[in-house]
Amino acid sequence: MSRAQVWVISFSPIAEDARVLKQVRVLAAEHEVTTVGYGPAPAEAVAHYEIPADLVAWHKDRLSLMLRRYRRVQDMNAVIAHLRATLPVGQADVVVANDADTVPVALALRPRAGVHVDLHEYAPRENEESWRWRLFVAPYYRWIIRRFVTRADSVTTVGKGLAAEYRREFGIEAAVVENATAFHDTEPTLVQQPIRLVHSGNARRNRTLELMIDAVTDTSTDVTLDLFLMPNDPAYLAELKERARAANVALGGDRVRVHDPVPYADLVPTLCDYDVGVFVLPPLTFNYRWTLPNKFFDFVQARLGIIVGPSPEMAGLVREHGLGEVTEEFTTASLTQVLDRLTPEMVQQWKAASHARAPEVAAERRSGGWVDAVRVLVGR
Repeated sequence: MSRAQVWVISFSPIAEDARVLKQVRVLAAEHEVTTVGYGPAPAEAVAHYEIPADLVAWHKDRLSLMLRRYRRVQDMNAVIAHLRATLPVGQADVVVANDADTVPVALALRPRAGVHVDLHEYAPRENEESWRWRLFVAPYYRWIIRRFVTRADSVTTVGKGLAAEYRREFGIEAAVVENATAFHDTEPTLVQQPIRLVHSGNARRNRTLELMIDAVTDTSTDVTLDLFLMPNDPAYLAELKERARAANVALGGDRVRVHDPVPYADLVPTLCDYDVGVFVLPPLTFNYRWTLPNKFFDFVQARLGIIVGPSPEMAGLVREHGLGEVTEEFTTASLTQVLDRLTPEMVQQWKAASHARAPEVAAERRSGGWVDAVRVLVGR
């Protein structure tokens, strides 16, 4: 029997986008997958439509946004115009659209069996710390969701909190597919001295990453901190490097280090050299409050202990499985208090708990929502 033609669309470099890449891999096991996105094709794709790097997906015509002429916002977007002119209509059986922006394109492709939408964020509140975004951009995303996402045949999102909000505001029933990481067959290492803390992710100012540097500076426990950061905001990244330099001068030695990011394929093996993954993210936005990111599952697969702030999704898993500790607040002082209590014996127990749970929370076990949704559509 011939395999279904499944197209995966994402306005991101798919080969470097952890969630979309996992999606492509699990779907390619059963279907012929064609990808549409920036950068080179992932290895599993049978075909790829590359969005030219000079076309900016997030750009939206300001005047049209202000006047709420949302059709014109789409017509003026260079990426949407390019894809309308490039992509053949009616050739896909199923189109999987990643994030709200891609859904109008997916529906316009008229796939024979339907459209599945995967929402990585709660779109109407993604950058709500900005009053301009709340006033002009959020209504546009509410329009996209009401007009297009509600027409999708099925929807998934990254966590229970976001799914509940999509249901409350739009009546959308979204299944949950977590940002789980592929299983890595490895063993927890012995805790080192000093205890080695690590964080990986985006260098964005509203993530308040300096909180972790300051806590390591203030703690009485012998720890180090390594940060592997994407250069999303070069000015902010430079500030973090200077803060790390100042901490090392004050403390003596090389206690805080800021590194370039490593390719995603190398991330978990790199993290295995550490003891505890740290992520304390103040809930400046709705999405930050309900975050359950890739890095959480990367930490588990690297067999690390985990320290997080009281973010409900992450904190619940840490407490349920005994993976580490949750700070009382999203502050330097609260993180310092947790670090002050760290012992090698405690961290070794956390690492053992991650080892025990790694098969259960791996992508192979947690990505079935995409597979099931596409199977249903193909089966129709």
